[in-house]
Amino acid sequence: MINMISLLLMSVPVGLLGSLTGLGGASILIPLLVSLDIPVKEAIACGMVTIIATSSGSAASYVKEKIANVRLGMFLEMFTTVGALAGATITTLISPVYLYFFFAGVLATSFLKMKKRGGNQIPDPPNQDRFSAWLKLQGDYYDEATHQKVAYRVANALLGGVGMLVAGLAAGMLGIGAGAFKVSIQENILKIPPKVASSTSNFIIGMTALAGTSVYLYSGLLNLTIISPMAVGTTAGALIGGRLLNKLGDRTLRFLFLATVLFLIMQMFYKGIGAI
Repeated sequence: MINMISLLLMSVPVGLLGSLTGLGGASILIPLLVSLDIPVKEAIACGMVTIIATSSGSAASYVKEKIANVRLGMFLEMFTTVGALAGATITTLISPVYLYFFFAGVLATSFLKMKKRGGNQIPDPPNQDRFSAWLKLQGDYYDEATHQKVAYRVANALLGGVGMLVAGLAAGMLGIGAGAFKVSIQENILKIPPKVASSTSNFIIGMTALAGTSVYLYSGLLNLTIISPMAVGTTAGALIGGRLLNKLGDRTLRFLFLATVLFLIMQMFYKGIGAI
C-alpha cells in the first residue's frame, strides 16, 4: 500500500526541480509511481494532473515577476494543445513499452544546437522575421542575478510552433510535459533567454497537460487517491521554485537542466529495455 505522506514529501523536491528546469515534476514522479506497482498508463495519467498543479504554482510567480512571456505562451499553446490531444489518444490505444524509447529520443534532441554561454551572459536580441514581428513577440524582465534589465525579441515563431506541436504530442503520450524539448526549442529556435524559456515553458505546460488529462479522464485512467498528495506536494515545490528561479544564475539553471535530462534519458532507456 502506498504511503500518502511519503508520496507528499517526495513530491515537494520533485516540484521544485521541475519548476527550476521547466521540465515539470511528472518527469520524475511517473517512474517512481511505476516502481510502486502503479500501472504505467495510470501513472502517466496522474502525472498529467501533477503537471497542471506544478505549472499553476510556478507560472503564477513567473507571471507576477514578468519573466514568463504570456503572449508568446498563448501562441505556442495552440500547437501544444493539439499535439497533447493526439498524443494522449495514442497512449490509450498502444502498448506503453514503445513510449519509453520515444521519450528518450525526444529528450536527446535537447542537446542539439546547445550553445555554450559563459556565466550569466545574456544573448543579444536576434533580428525578427516578419511573422514574429507581426505577432509582436518581444519582452523584457529584470534579472536579479545580474542586476540588469534584459530585453529580448522572439525569432522564428512559426518554426517554433511546429516544434511545439511535436513537443505537445510527446507530452500527451508520456504525461511528462516535455519541458526539456520545449525549453530547448525556445532557447535555440525562438532565441529567447534561458530564464524566459524556463518560465514560459512552465506556463505552457499547464495548458498542454489539461488537454491531455481530458483524454485520460474519459478513458478512466485517473487515480484520485494518488493524485491528491502528488498535486499538493508538487505545487508547494513549484511555488518555492518560482521564488528561487530569478535569484539563480543561468549557469546553475543550465546545469540542473542538463543533468536532469541526462538522468531521464538513461532512466527511460532502462525502463524500456526492462519492459521488452
